[in-house]
Amino acid sequence: MQELRTLAEWVVKPAILGTGGVSQVTIIGGDYKQYQIVADPMRMAAYGVTMDEIERVGMSVGSNSTGGVVRDYGNEYALRGMARTCDVEELGKSLVKEGVRLYDVAEVKVGNAIKQGYASANASPAIILSVSKQPNINTLKVTEAIEKNLANIEKSFPEDVQMNTHIFRQADFISSSVGNVGRSLVEGAVCVIVVLFLFLGSFRTTLISIVAIPLSLLGTILCIHLMGLEINTMTLGGMCIAIGSLVDDAIIDVENVYKRLRENHRLPEGERKTAYEVVFKGSSEIRSSIIHATLIIMITFVPLFFLSGLEGRMLKPLGVAYLTALFMSLVVAMTITPLLCKMLLSSDRYLMKNDKESWISRKMSSLYSRMLDWVLRHKGVVVTTTGVLLVGAVTLLFTMGRGFLPEFNEGSLTIAAVAKPGISLEESNKIGNLIETQLLDIPEITSTSRRTGRGELDEHSQATNGAEIDVNFKLGKRSKQEFMNEVRTRLSAIPGIAVSIGQPLGHRIEHMVSGTQATIAIKIFGNDLSQLYMLGNKIKTATAEVKGLVDVNVEQQTEVPQLQLRPDRDKLAHYGISIEEFNHFVELAFGGEKLCEIYEGQRAFDLVVRLKSDNECPTIDDVKDAMIVVPNSGFKVASDFKSAATAVPLSEVCDVVSCGGPNTISRENVQRKLVVSANVSGRDAMSVVKDIKEIVDKEIALPEGYRIEYGGQFETAKAATRTLILVFVICLLVIYLLLYTEFHNLSLSLIVLLNLPLALIGGVIAVKLSSNLMSIPAIIGFITLFGIATRNGILLIAKYQQAAGSRQQTEGSIEEVVKRGSLDRLNPIIMTALTTALSLIPMILAASKAGNEIQAPMAIVVLGGLFSSTLLNIFVVPVVYIWYANKKQQKKTGVA
Repeated sequence: MQELRTLAEWVVKPAILGTGGVSQVTIIGGDYKQYQIVADPMRMAAYGVTMDEIERVGMSVGSNSTGGVVRDYGNEYALRGMARTCDVEELGKSLVKEGVRLYDVAEVKVGNAIKQGYASANASPAIILSVSKQPNINTLKVTEAIEKNLANIEKSFPEDVQMNTHIFRQADFISSSVGNVGRSLVEGAVCVIVVLFLFLGSFRTTLISIVAIPLSLLGTILCIHLMGLEINTMTLGGMCIAIGSLVDDAIIDVENVYKRLRENHRLPEGERKTAYEVVFKGSSEIRSSIIHATLIIMITFVPLFFLSGLEGRMLKPLGVAYLTALFMSLVVAMTITPLLCKMLLSSDRYLMKNDKESWISRKMSSLYSRMLDWVLRHKGVVVTTTGVLLVGAVTLLFTMGRGFLPEFNEGSLTIAAVAKPGISLEESNKIGNLIETQLLDIPEITSTSRRTGRGELDEHSQATNGAEIDVNFKLGKRSKQEFMNEVRTRLSAIPGIAVSIGQPLGHRIEHMVSGTQATIAIKIFGNDLSQLYMLGNKIKTATAEVKGLVDVNVEQQTEVPQLQLRPDRDKLAHYGISIEEFNHFVELAFGGEKLCEIYEGQRAFDLVVRLKSDNECPTIDDVKDAMIVVPNSGFKVASDFKSAATAVPLSEVCDVVSCGGPNTISRENVQRKLVVSANVSGRDAMSVVKDIKEIVDKEIALPEGYRIEYGGQFETAKAATRTLILVFVICLLVIYLLLYTEFHNLSLSLIVLLNLPLALIGGVIAVKLSSNLMSIPAIIGFITLFGIATRNGILLIAKYQQAAGSRQQTEGSIEEVVKRGSLDRLNPIIMTALTTALSLIPMILAASKAGNEIQAPMAIVVLGGLFSSTLLNIFVVPVVYIWYANKKQQKKTGVA
């Protein structure tokens, strides 16, 4: 294990650190090689040698000297004193004092440093190297470069050395996530193409509409690159959610232009206008509506950019990609789409051949006409039913759970196991080995790797009683919940440990959000550690029956065994030992203080000095019997070895006391605290915390000066939700102003905003039926949905106003005007809704796959909301508009 650790330290680690983008490599496990001067107190006393003298010799043996230059024989020679050596026999010959060599009073050897930590893979001893990358560096590129370097150096390894680079590889999760989201993007595009072809019934119109997808995506990718962003799950997710909306502007433009071209072709030849005029007019009459609708959708996404912290860093790239894609689609619809319509749709031959609408459009128009007639005859019933549905949706909204981010599907677990503080490293390692053995018996688990304790260089800071285990698994017949239940059951059967189970990315998110490795952190503040610990255990016991609460652990701020050396100052004075000499002796004798570095070629190893002991790590008896050498001031001749010094047992000059002391002291805002941490399974964190608060307020009486705070992801979720709602209200005012610039009428602008509550109905039902969890992505989904839903309202109201302003169409009643306008806009409304909705289905179906965790809740909300808003929009808005028009007409005629 020493050779293996040395190989890792001096061959593998430099190869990784030499890779661009790597910031740190942490090693744990194996035996850390040292050169050691093991001092013998009895021989030291015989020769009159103290630890300070041995220390001075040890500090000098690892250095060379320079003596300037020598010029002779026509040459210039650099003069160097080569005292440095790695030969232990040569080191032992170093002079300590007159007549005394180092090997006379100590053994110089190559040994192992006192072990600080263990590492294992699949319950077998191993060396584990953890690699951290620099900020803002591409993980995939760094990983690829590291593995290329490791593959080259592995060729020089001894045959019996194996290296596994897939213990935990973040690149696997990233690649899988990007692949899954990219697949959803392609599948969504296919759904869009199918819908367009079915409704437009023409290859050319479908092609013109589809062109918006690749052009918009290409423009988005270029903009993302110029902004310094990368293609990752978030930017791809933004494009995924936007994929259905990318063709909306083009659909509306193509559908209207194509309709006007067919109408123009049906006129007698003498009355027909030129194709240029028809295309220009057909595109212009809906241009204002398209621009305003797209701007409104973009504005509704603005609240996302006001999120701070972790959620802001994660979701802003998604927002940038979404908005950029929408803007590019608007540019395409305003420029490329009319041009293609003029080139591909304006020939007489083509218009003669495709004079009729598609079969599905004709059937849908016929069905809608009959349904709209019924709705216009039963206006009160329709509006009342809608109101009831809205009240029901709002009621459901308040019954849902609240959460921060959905759980990631990383395919691996991070298990933090903590034994009782004060346990020895060897016992902690045995417990860790038992945990691994239990885990490996679970069929789904493919591998484990464990780090117990800390690295010798303190790069991996963890207490002796703590172990961190990375577990890779692959689900088979059983669900993830069943698998997790077995993991918790097996670990709960191991006595004396507190366990917290999470996932690598989720584990780090929780650590950043709450400072603990768990979803919920109950922080108890006070002065007395014993009182804090007692309150922590009371809370743990009181909340044991809370549904969904798992992995409840009280922070182990308890007293641990200490061996205190309390000096007897009278005896120290009797033997002529100062307090400084006493402290320095304790540090040298037991701490293994580094004196210098011994070089083996390019490799450097520590040279340490410590007292002779039969054990690698001293026992209590070793400490008591340790001999401190005291020079006899009455003897000046070093050759009188028998009387040159006196060796005094340490227990002679101090009291060796076994007692207790705190293992850690945790503070926050200058106040001492203790944390009760817990995870949540099968419920949302917000409702679990609510139950905990009720129980604690009812059953736990806090002494004076003590208080409780609750932290975790749910607190971050509350803050993010407040930010989103506040900014969204401001955005609503901006949207209202945009609608006013479109219609120049306050009432009509409010009618368009009716789509927001109509969309809320379907969105709430969709969340209730899927996860019943209102997370940050779901809230962003609602905000996005409200923007998309207003598009249909703008199209309808704009058409009603246009129809009402036309002399030919105003000859009929307002109901007839509304009916004709609704039928005219039915196709683009249904097509835009279907393309947006169906493009999200692949992502929803793949919600359990890596990469879709955040986008899927957004997609579910948008899908459900679009269904309700579209269905109700084409029936409720006509009714409300008729009421508005009739009331306006009554005011004009003066009829009460």
